[in-house]
Amino acid sequence: MKIHEYQAKDLLRAAGVPVLAGKVARTPEEAAAAFTALGTPVCAVKAQIHAGGRGKGSVKGSSQRGVELAKSADDAARIAKGLLDQTLVTIQTGPEGQVVRQVFVESGCQIERELYCAILVDRHAGSPVLIASTAGGMDIEEVAAKTPELIITEPFDPDRGLAAWQTRVLSARLGLPAASWRAAEQFFKSLTKAFVNLDSSLLEINPLVLTKDGKMVALDAKMTFDDNALFRHKDVVALRDESEEEPAETRAAAAGLSYVKLNGTIGCLVNGAGLAMSTMDLVKYHGGEPANFLDVGGGADVNQVTEAFRIILSDKNVKAILVNIFGGIMRCTTIATALVEASKTVGFTVPLVVRLEGTEVEEGKKILANSGTTIITADGLTDAAKKVVAASKGLKA
Repeated sequence: MKIHEYQAKDLLRAAGVPVLAGKVARTPEEAAAAFTALGTPVCAVKAQIHAGGRGKGSVKGSSQRGVELAKSADDAARIAKGLLDQTLVTIQTGPEGQVVRQVFVESGCQIERELYCAILVDRHAGSPVLIASTAGGMDIEEVAAKTPELIITEPFDPDRGLAAWQTRVLSARLGLPAASWRAAEQFFKSLTKAFVNLDSSLLEINPLVLTKDGKMVALDAKMTFDDNALFRHKDVVALRDESEEEPAETRAAAAGLSYVKLNGTIGCLVNGAGLAMSTMDLVKYHGGEPANFLDVGGGADVNQVTEAFRIILSDKNVKAILVNIFGGIMRCTTIATALVEASKTVGFTVPLVVRLEGTEVEEGKKILANSGTTIITADGLTDAAKKVVAASKGLKA
């Protein structure tokens, strides 16, 4: 789950992480009022979407950037007007962009240096890792590719938190003045504690700034959370903005399905995440492009399978569907019956290729063969991948 910058900063402020004052605005008039209320000579007006790269992004059909500085209330209103209800395109949104529904008007500060900081879970290290760099305000992917020596990593124990000596190592390697080391220690310790306590999966501060008076401030904040831990954080769940999410993914989550929309033409319905990934790989290997990742799990019923088909077919790019099921926990006969019922309920307009394997597989295949539906059966995953790729191109395998 993702949240907006202004929401992330509210959480960080509550955790003791230094952030600037700011107000959310949903109209140009509210942006002007926010500038006046903040009372600083300069404010930043920032588009609020679930994507990074806003400062370098631009509104479709305009030179308007996703983040601009305002020096007056009228300035703030003008910038907000150019962003609100417009489509902002950034490196992370893709060419389709995302609609801006609100802006964040934030007070300015005197910046001495811009740094980079992030925390994520490193599976290789088996722990959370704090990443820092002197290359603040830049795309960290570019920094990692071109100047990896500028990236500093500090793994830490989630129970003990970041040690004081680690904050001193970070301060030294970032070239911070000695007078700012205590502020850096407080900042990094509060940040790592917030990451762990909120069950975050990513916390990125870009830029993290050192101000003229030696303080450390999170000038931006991007947070995502572990969906499996949200039951512990009702306050975080309340921050969810479904208008920023892919509608089909939201619909799938409500049905208990794991779904991720992709850009291909072959819909995939599989039970098991590992099998789903293998299915997608084999589809690509044989010349196709998956339209989605969809894991119905080991205990899907007729209603869930039916909803899964509806979700797949809601994507107008889908030209064929591959169902790849291993009947382990669930018998193939049960799955075949669910597929037949779902196909009759939904009504397919594209070819459907089904590969079954596992318990009662022969009986399951007989159910499909005698169903009277136009289901294409396959023997083995390779055969299924070849058939669905051919079907998606209007060919016969």
